[in-house]
Amino acid sequence: MDRLCFLEIFWRAVFFLRASVSSLPTRVSQQPVICLSHLSLVSQEEMREMREQPIDPQAEQEIINSIQEVYYSNDSFDMVQHELEKLPPELNLQELEEYRDKLKRQQAAVKRVTLVTQCEWISCFPQELERVTSLQTNLQLAAVICTNARRQLSISKEDFTEASLGLLANQRRRHLLTGLLKSLRTIKTLVTFVSLSLCLECQKAASTFKHYSCISELNSKLQDTLEQIEEQLDVALSKTCKHFDVSHYTRVQLAYTLLEKTQTAMDQLHMHFTQAIHNTVFQVVLGYVELCAGNADTKFQKMQYKDLCTHITQDSYVPCLSDLCKALWEVMLSYHRTMQWHEEQDKEEPPPTTEIGSNLMNLMIYTEEAVVDHSYVKKKLEHGLTRIWQEVQLKVKAYLLGTDMSNFKYDDFIVVLDVISRLMQVGEEFCGSKSELLQESIKRQSVNYFKNYHRTRLEELRMFLENETWELCPVKSNFNIAQLHEFKFMGQSRSPSVSPSRQVLSSQDQVLSSKDQEVLSLFQHFSQEGNPFERHIDNKDEETEDVLASNGYESDELEKCVYQDYDSDSDVPDELKQDYVDEQTGDVPLKSASRETLRSRKKSDYSLNKGSNAPILTNTTLNVIRLVGKYIQMMNILKPIAFDVIHCVSQLFDYYLYAVYTFFGRNDMYESSGPGLISSRLRTTLNRIQESLIQMDSLGEGSSTVHGGPGEDRKEKVPSPHLSQLVVLTASETLYGLAQRVVATESLVFLAEQFEFLQSHLDTMMPAAKKPFLQQFYSQTVSTASELRKPIYWVVAAKALDYEQMLLLMAGVKWDIREIMSQHNVYVDVLLKEFEEFNKRLGDVSRHVRVPLPVSNVLWEHCIRLANRTLVEGYGNVKKCSNEGRALMQLDFQQFLMKLEKLTDMRPIPDKDFVETYIKAYYLTENDMEQFIKNHREYSMKQLANLVNVCLGSHINKKARQKLLAAIDDIDRPKR
Repeated sequence: MDRLCFLEIFWRAVFFLRASVSSLPTRVSQQPVICLSHLSLVSQEEMREMREQPIDPQAEQEIINSIQEVYYSNDSFDMVQHELEKLPPELNLQELEEYRDKLKRQQAAVKRVTLVTQCEWISCFPQELERVTSLQTNLQLAAVICTNARRQLSISKEDFTEASLGLLANQRRRHLLTGLLKSLRTIKTLVTFVSLSLCLECQKAASTFKHYSCISELNSKLQDTLEQIEEQLDVALSKTCKHFDVSHYTRVQLAYTLLEKTQTAMDQLHMHFTQAIHNTVFQVVLGYVELCAGNADTKFQKMQYKDLCTHITQDSYVPCLSDLCKALWEVMLSYHRTMQWHEEQDKEEPPPTTEIGSNLMNLMIYTEEAVVDHSYVKKKLEHGLTRIWQEVQLKVKAYLLGTDMSNFKYDDFIVVLDVISRLMQVGEEFCGSKSELLQESIKRQSVNYFKNYHRTRLEELRMFLENETWELCPVKSNFNIAQLHEFKFMGQSRSPSVSPSRQVLSSQDQVLSSKDQEVLSLFQHFSQEGNPFERHIDNKDEETEDVLASNGYESDELEKCVYQDYDSDSDVPDELKQDYVDEQTGDVPLKSASRETLRSRKKSDYSLNKGSNAPILTNTTLNVIRLVGKYIQMMNILKPIAFDVIHCVSQLFDYYLYAVYTFFGRNDMYESSGPGLISSRLRTTLNRIQESLIQMDSLGEGSSTVHGGPGEDRKEKVPSPHLSQLVVLTASETLYGLAQRVVATESLVFLAEQFEFLQSHLDTMMPAAKKPFLQQFYSQTVSTASELRKPIYWVVAAKALDYEQMLLLMAGVKWDIREIMSQHNVYVDVLLKEFEEFNKRLGDVSRHVRVPLPVSNVLWEHCIRLANRTLVEGYGNVKKCSNEGRALMQLDFQQFLMKLEKLTDMRPIPDKDFVETYIKAYYLTENDMEQFIKNHREYSMKQLANLVNVCLGSHINKKARQKLLAAIDDIDRPKR
């Protein structure tokens, strides 16, 4: 019995486990739930009999199927009580026995099925037990995973999930509510138009039967309703002036058409646009004024717009102007889209349907009156273009003239010009207007600003020049002004008619190609989104200028070769001799000329070191170039002041040229000894600059010349600059400041070259009537920059060699010798040694500052000319001379030329004929001498008199000599 109870409990557990995992055989779940304890114990004999008896499966299944359903209910079912209750009142033994036999057969069938099932389950027990164990392990692991997941989910929820999911949920809710709102508006509009249509029909019917007293009152109420509808429509119409919506405007026009008041609607629309412009600009300016005022004072709200504009501060001026134009653009864009809507309506037959439904459009009656309305609307809209733009101009003009912009920063003023230029472009596309009001107001402000700005810049330039030490500013060999930020606009658009604002592209602009931008107008390009007055910061940071050389050298090979020519590089480390790589770009420069090529060149070419092509300029030069770029940019935006700007640009160059001449070229002592150094054109230019630009009463020694005029003319002038005390021009070791002179002069020449580059651009901007001024500026001023080399370097050449010592040595030579000499005089060797020393010092200077070939040529030319003139002066001082002495002079001069040609590659030698002609003049006869005196006025009176007295004195009589000397006195000899 215990065994059967154990088996019963065990099999029940297995049964429920298998049911929980839905893996029990189907037939088991269909078996009657019969408690094993209710079954009679089966003996071994019975079991043997059941096994031995043949079993008919079909009959067995029929017996089981005949068992009542109640036996399958639950384990607590009392079968005995159930059978007793089924007994009839009157018992029949035979029936009871038959029923008992039936129950026994059913019991036997159940026993056999149970026995068979138990036998089958016993074989599956180990497998099921293993699955139960595995299931338990998996459930434990799942519990651990779920615990960890819940803990991590809790942490994530606390950190960011709540906020993120909350935002997503709110966004989803907002999206749904937006769609719902749109649907509600559509339904509201549908109801409104249906109501309007019904109201019109009811009014028409009420008008027909208004003789009835009750209908008359209804007619009055319907009339009031229509008036309220018209008021609401007027409010809806005014909303289209700032933000045009096609569907909204279509519904409004449909309503006015139903009311047969299309012309009235158009009149109201123009009134609303005018009011919208006034309200918009007032609110924008008021917002900035109150923000800057920083208090709750309401006095600004009662001011007129013109008075309100005077309270805008300098810091808020540009943002307010930008927002003002943005708001006005929205109004003009709405008007432009309104016109487009009516144009499309005129082209379509029948008119287009809206989302309200095509059935509503059928309510619109198109008659001859509708055609008249369309014509009226078209004319009204076309006429309104000029009126709207006029209102915009008046509002912006009042804003522009309400503030004094003379003290604005340059960048801020450029932004103002840029915005106004874009606004004028909008006006031209809007109604074809030239924006005379805007042009007049911005020109007035520009002239006022530019005069003040230019006056300040000239003072700054004077300060720069007076503090300039004229040291070389190292720039890359490929430097040009296009690399400077101030000239970027020229690279973006070569056409000066295009405003730089058109180069400032919004994010939508960048999607379009440049060709598309030229085709699309502003109203086409920004019709759906964006605004042409959105300020985008120029990419100054990512377009950082890279014009300065890292260490002043761009070619290591070139630098090394030159240094080997002049100095030894044995003490230079090997790593410094390697190829130079630009640290900023990583580029390795191209190899320069070979060492053999450089050595084959003459040493007079001092442009070999520190990058043969690198321009020579100073920080002041760069500042002037940048300033010119700013001026041209301003002129590019605002053409009406182009002449004023170009005139100021010319003054920048004039002042720089005058300063370089004053610092390094003005020396009356040497100018007088160098006739022809300053050309008449250069002298005229310097005089013009001095009279028109320089304030002479601050010059000191030059104050005796022309003074600046009184009043306003005095403000346009600038005091003459003074050379910095740090610049020493008297040291012979530095060749009297040759390095500073080279930097100053060549920077001026470089500046002139940049002006030549800009000439075509300036010419396109200059008004036709003023172009002669520009041409004169270039022909008489810019082109004379290189001519300053002669007077500036003449000072160096005059001090570089000791010409006085040479005259003393020549005075000690005996020229009245009687035999031909084969050896030249000592003064020639001394003079050549002076040239060698000059050549060496010139090489020393070139190690610090590149000496271009034109500069070295001018220096050598000056020195050679001075030396030759000294020779002639020495020969002219001779008191006695024989023919053999003249031959010695020729020998000395030929020896000088031969050695000099090894030091310089200048050909021909300057003033060679000047010396040879003078020496040969000693052999002339009386008649030839008279002709010589008339033809050679380059010689001084003293030199010509010496020829007469020394050479011809012993061959001619006193009368003839007096005649020749008189001829010399009569000649007016201009300086050569």
